[in-house]
Amino acid sequence: MPIESVKMEGVAKKYIVMSGKGGVGKSTVAVNLAASLALSGKKVGLLDVDIHGPSVPTMLDLAGAQLETDGEKMLPVEVPGIEGLKVMSIGFMLKAEDSPVVWRGPMKNGVIRQFLEEVDWGELDCLVVDCPPGTGDEPLSVIQLIGDADGAVLVTTPQNVAAVDVSKSVNFCRQLNLPIVGIVENMAGFACPRCGEVTHVFDRDGGKKLSERYEVPFLGSIPLDPAMAESGDSGKPYVARFADSTAAGVYQEITRRL
Repeated sequence: MPIESVKMEGVAKKYIVMSGKGGVGKSTVAVNLAASLALSGKKVGLLDVDIHGPSVPTMLDLAGAQLETDGEKMLPVEVPGIEGLKVMSIGFMLKAEDSPVVWRGPMKNGVIRQFLEEVDWGELDCLVVDCPPGTGDEPLSVIQLIGDADGAVLVTTPQNVAAVDVSKSVNFCRQLNLPIVGIVENMAGFACPRCGEVTHVFDRDGGKKLSERYEVPFLGSIPLDPAMAESGDSGKPYVARFADSTAAGVYQEITRRL
């Protein structure tokens, strides 16, 4: 039975961040992309639909935040220090950070519909959706429920083992008629914190080769930076703390392209 899509008339653009491979830094990309858009003056919503591993609240220092309502709908949580950025995550509904979510597909589909339909997102220039890895329930539900998403941002790392799994995401999007905005190559070499020089510790250009193979845009290569992990753990977006860094410059360029 086809899923009835949700109308989100107040949202101008809707982008889905996904990857066929876990461990590629997809949530890091989603958080910093949303923060970069907000820092450029846009009104941005960040929806975390990683039901079993919601990391967005931790990465934005929102762990323990309490959801509020306006009497009819839930209100997304605003991010302190970044004007215009609102967040919704299953993490705000858990009793504790280490509480597991033991759900099957229908329940996950139901809560994703709630996040899209029963949250007062207001007027947004852009909604960024952070999906869990793979091509299963959550990304499928998001794509079918949104219906008119503007496209997917696919995240990979340079290694072939990641590119092989991400290629499945390319075909997943094509089967569902979801446009692919482009591919982001994360962890593309190590950026020296002192001089900024990038040393390639993995294979090179895996994301670019993938984009050429499937004839989709290549959005950029984001180098490894020790401060990236530190920022995620501290809850302060990297692009806000290190706006002049090489990696933040890549995010800013991706933001301009979007």
